[in-house]
Amino acid sequence: METTELIKKLRKIEIRTKGLSNQVFAGEYHSAFRGKGISFSEVREYNFGDDIRNIDWNVTARFNHPFLKVYEEERELTVILMIDVSGSGAFGTIKQFKSDTMTEIAALLSFSAIANNDKIGVIFFSDKVEKFIPPKKGKKHILRVIRELLDFKPEHRASALDEPLRFVTNAIKKRSIVFLLSDFMMPDFRTPLQIASGKHDVVAVRVYDRREADLPDVGFVKIRDAESNEEKWIDTSPLSNRARYSFWWNQHSSEIKNTFRRCGVDLAEISTSEDYVKPLINLFKRR
Repeated sequence: METTELIKKLRKIEIRTKGLSNQVFAGEYHSAFRGKGISFSEVREYNFGDDIRNIDWNVTARFNHPFLKVYEEERELTVILMIDVSGSGAFGTIKQFKSDTMTEIAALLSFSAIANNDKIGVIFFSDKVEKFIPPKKGKKHILRVIRELLDFKPEHRASALDEPLRFVTNAIKKRSIVFLLSDFMMPDFRTPLQIASGKHDVVAVRVYDRREADLPDVGFVKIRDAESNEEKWIDTSPLSNRARYSFWWNQHSSEIKNTFRRCGVDLAEISTSEDYVKPLINLFKRR
């Protein structure tokens, strides 16, 4: 991507997602993901209606006036974005590619995290870990992440979660919030997901295009598997062909949902043609 075009896209995504984060999203994020506990912050004078259980009796005795202990939440978290950069992300028929939607969601989560003083790290994956950006704070770091998302070229086109999930389990020592962004068009990954979700708080975001779920009646079409580059012709006219495809899609979707449910992982499903903020907020409210 040309530098000028990259800067324009980066700026556009920053304006849109940062605005959404500041206006509607950061508070829901804060409520859904809490810190490790509370710690003592300061003392202040007792006011009528305060909980007497928090009175600091030592300070009260010293000044002959009631003082209260004030606590604050230990909020700082580490957030890891695991982002699928395999070939199947380069598909979209309505509004934008799946990879574009994942980029915007990742940017929104990133700005929400830094608004809450959390660290953000990123793992780009295909069927392997393509790149790891260690967790850091700050706007400069977030803009680097978004720039990488816009311009990153993976070595592999296929997708699988075994190695990436093992990496996040073993390489990220501190318990973290792990957002897993993918279309999940890949082999079974239940075992490594169970292990990863036992160590980290894993949240899955499935991005799909509606034409993947509903094959249109448009006669013969040539399709290409973006991950294997295999091409073939399909006749979409017969109802039986569309019905078989619909059955496969529903079965595949059901297997994905069952996998996340059995592993105790929350899931949001987002179409490339819809607003992604509402499904994410609904996901956070369920937590």
